[in-house]
Amino acid sequence: MENIDKAVVSANDHIVMQVRFLTETAFILRLTRNDMQFRAGQHIIAGLKGEIDQREYSIYSGENDDYLEILVKEVKEGNISGKLKQCKRGDLLQVNGPFGSFGIEPYDLQTQKHIFIATGTGISPFHSMVRSYPGLNYTLLHGIRFISEAYEHDEYGPERYILCTSKEKIKNQRGRVTGFLTKFRVTNDMLFYLCGNGNMIYEVYHILTDKGVPSEKIISEVYF
Repeated sequence: MENIDKAVVSANDHIVMQVRFLTETAFILRLTRNDMQFRAGQHIIAGLKGEIDQREYSIYSGENDDYLEILVKEVKEGNISGKLKQCKRGDLLQVNGPFGSFGIEPYDLQTQKHIFIATGTGISPFHSMVRSYPGLNYTLLHGIRFISEAYEHDEYGPERYILCTSKEKIKNQRGRVTGFLTKFRVTNDMLFYLCGNGNMIYEVYHILTDKGVPSEKIISEVYF
């Protein structure tokens, strides 16, 4: 771990180690972990040290990483993301958590096919799961508007990552993730995990149940 010479006031104070920009508006904040224990899929509540405004962010890093990462997209009318975008190495964030039960149950890790369905930065918990569980049998459907929003897609197996763009044409055009899912073959050994826009989750839930997927095999996390 990088050595950052700055006093930490409490266990909830996490030091910014790195800011990694993926696009003009999307970036990853790497923070000191401070021995935080979490399950892949959980989220934290974070904001600048000393300020009231805080927001929930799914953890992007893996359970075994010695740092904590979150994926942030700047929202122009938001109170938090613009401030986080200005963070520099050595700044302090106040972090609470982890929270939530979204994730893969241990008894399902080796016995099920895990179908991850995300829109935008809703890919965060799935990035954490893939990093945390080597050899995981998964397929990731990522719905975005533009190719530039395929955040660090090369970290997933090319045969496991399915990109669906709604505003930009690509080779083997797939369109919206919900449209692609209507043609997706479902089998009994699949579990479905949904994270992203609430409208997408609602639509995908009905697509899956119409295909005969029991509701208990659909796990969701409304991301924004």
